[in-house]
Amino acid sequence: MRKKNFLLLAGLIFSIAAKSQETYDICVYGGTSGGVIAAYTAKKMGKSVLLIEPGKHLGGMSSGGLGYTDIGNKYAVTGLGIDFYRRVGKHYGQFESWIFEPHVAEDVFMQYIREANVPVLYQSKMVAAVKENGFIKEISVESTAAPSKQQKHIRATVFIDCSYEGDLMARAGVSYTVGRESSAVYNESYNGVQVQPPATPQHGNQVPDGVDPYKIPGNPSSGLLWGISNARLAPIGSGDNHVQAYNFRICLTDDPANLIPITRPEDYDSSRYEILPRYIAKLTTPNDIREILKFDLMPNHKTDINNGGGFSTDMIGRNWEYPDGNYATREKIQKEHELYNKGLLYFIGHDPRIPDSVRRFMLNWGYPKDEYADNNHWSPQMYIREARRMRGVYVMTQANCERKEVVTDGIGMAAYGMDSHNTQRLVINGMVKNEGDVEKGGAGPYPIAYRSLTPKENECKNLLVPVCLSASHIGYGSIRMEPVFMVLGQSAAVAAAFAVDGHTTVQQVDVKKIQTLLAANPLMDGSTPEILVDNDDAAHVEITGKWSLKKGGTYGPSALYSSENDEPKSVKFIPEVKKGGNYDIYTYVLPRINNVSPATKVMVFDGSQSREITIVKEKVIVNGQTSGEWVHLGKFNLPAGKKAGITISNKEAGGVIVADAVLLVPGR
Repeated sequence: MRKKNFLLLAGLIFSIAAKSQETYDICVYGGTSGGVIAAYTAKKMGKSVLLIEPGKHLGGMSSGGLGYTDIGNKYAVTGLGIDFYRRVGKHYGQFESWIFEPHVAEDVFMQYIREANVPVLYQSKMVAAVKENGFIKEISVESTAAPSKQQKHIRATVFIDCSYEGDLMARAGVSYTVGRESSAVYNESYNGVQVQPPATPQHGNQVPDGVDPYKIPGNPSSGLLWGISNARLAPIGSGDNHVQAYNFRICLTDDPANLIPITRPEDYDSSRYEILPRYIAKLTTPNDIREILKFDLMPNHKTDINNGGGFSTDMIGRNWEYPDGNYATREKIQKEHELYNKGLLYFIGHDPRIPDSVRRFMLNWGYPKDEYADNNHWSPQMYIREARRMRGVYVMTQANCERKEVVTDGIGMAAYGMDSHNTQRLVINGMVKNEGDVEKGGAGPYPIAYRSLTPKENECKNLLVPVCLSASHIGYGSIRMEPVFMVLGQSAAVAAAFAVDGHTTVQQVDVKKIQTLLAANPLMDGSTPEILVDNDDAAHVEITGKWSLKKGGTYGPSALYSSENDEPKSVKFIPEVKKGGNYDIYTYVLPRINNVSPATKVMVFDGSQSREITIVKEKVIVNGQTSGEWVHLGKFNLPAGKKAGITISNKEAGGVIVADAVLLVPGR
């Protein structure tokens, strides 16, 4: 009898254990923008997939308030990355949109999940990872809603860590870095401790000269104002464990019908903002809200507010414990950042020392009723600009950003400048100064190594890390943009699928196979790929007359331009059409170039007849962090081969003519 009861009990225990353990081909941890795209890609490649998200929402920062996209260069955004911005554009009746409301972005991410039928495990955080012979065999997650409930155990052939924190990577015992290397480690000039000079007029993230750091001005014995460290400035370029500042990308509205007033938050303490009135008093334009907040406008009367200035939404020096902190520590830090940001908004609108025009402006704005309804209309996603960074097979550095070192195993591109926010606020020469800010341009789009997504093989053989990838602090400062995370998420999922199919480690996956598939099937649905012809593509461009080369602020590395119209000149883009059919044809226009012609003539030859189109500069509207826009030339039926051509000429030009790129989008 006892034996029978024992067997029944053992069977029950086995049944419970079996139910709590699930097995997949690929497990993606982190429902960030990169995580959603990775899970979608893996499922479209025929693999069983589980996406695990610690929170309640998908999309990370892209649905968490960062709607004024940090682009860098659209040329770098490919595959499902650009598809996301096209889908957002469709919502707004545009070809593509890089400026969008948070809920619109989340709706688009949910489209991917529904279309591929990806199972998502929400509110589940990493607890442990079990490895055998260098392979992760199983991870354990617990419910954030009910931590006391039984843990889930997830087995997979390949794991992808798409979290901003790199928690799966860390639990798997993969080596990583937190903080800044010294400039000497990778021979970088912008890594380590950095102090930027103040600008006149004030721009950037430094405090103007002359701002007193003491509670009683001029009296050091009165103590330092809140947020100022008493640490001494370390040598420029020296390394430390300091982490660049976090904040929230704040969505507000000035639509009275959709507005919830900004009220005094809990734990409000006006002394936290004591520097601000002193800071404003030193500004050359103290009545401009943009000197305090980077106030970017969004559709439907909304904002994406980012840090903007030497004293703004960045809670400098208060996040150093976040990357390696336990969940309770992180939750405390996030709450502190939320209250600091809410308190700053309230202070700007109500403190009598703020200029009247700025206070009145601020009081016109409030929290939107139709955003983040389940989180008191505040984003649940803190802007974690940088946390852990893997020390992988290859480390992306400043040399890559400046194209001094160009990798051959590229599986995506980055194009943003090297961008790091401040890490601490100090007293330097008796004045308040910020330390850590770097805003340096690179050398245009550059490839990201597949090896920077892979751990060292002796550490882990079945993990890919496309978000907390292997990069130096300043290299990561360029790569860490949402469009790039989507591109890398797709590439990581393709690599993971190949590792599953080939029964191999992620380090041994053939990179050329990844590159080939991404080029042949960029949307992962078998549809005909777009055809891009850039002016740098010598095999598909014919140039007549003398043109100059413009670098920077273009689509891709450069653009051709001509300011002299003394003779006929033209640039002919010759697409190689593999599959004949209907194509929407676009050309990239840069209307902000000095003295650009009011009108540009474009001749489209479809293989049998020509059509002339005139692009009127005043009708080209450029929005967001970009200098150009795709202009639709029309829909054309094109034959296979190299029979069609799009020619930009200086015919009837009244100024500078620019020839940059041509895009052919097949009918879907």
